[in-house]
Amino acid sequence: MAKKTQKRMPRRREEFTYRGHSMDDLQQMALSELMPIMPARARRKFDRGLSREHEKLLADLRSGDGKVRTHLRDMVVLPEMVGKTIEIHNGKEFQKVEIQPEAVFHYLGEFALTRRRVSHGSAGIGATRSSKYVPLK
Repeated sequence: MAKKTQKRMPRRREEFTYRGHSMDDLQQMALSELMPIMPARARRKFDRGLSREHEKLLADLRSGDGKVRTHLRDMVVLPEMVGKTIEIHNGKEFQKVEIQPEAVFHYLGEFALTRRRVSHGSAGIGATRSSKYVPLK
C-alpha cells in the first residue's frame, strides 16, 4: 500500500509582538510610553535614572556608529537597539551580539556568557597521589 504524501505548506514566520505591540510600534514609542509595558525590574532601572555611562551608550547607538563596544552588561535592551551589532565584554574579550527583537527588555549581559564549558585533560605527573601509578612510557 502506497503512503500518501501531503504537501506541507511552508511555515509562516509570524511578526514579533511584545505584549500586543509590534516591533514598529515599540520603536515609535517614547520611553515614557514604554514604561507601562516593561517588566518591573527594567521599569525600576529607568525610574531611578540612567548613569552617565548608560546615557553615553544610548547616544553612541543613536549616532549610528558602526562599532559599539561596552562593558555595561546591566543595560536593558530597548526597541531602538534592535538590528544593531554591539560588542559586549564577557570578562575576557568582547563578543559580537546582533540584537534581535526577542531580546527586547532583557539585559545585554544575558547574550555574552561569562562562563564556558571546561574539558579537563588527563592528570599530569605529580598532579595527585593516584597519578603516581600511571605508567610513564
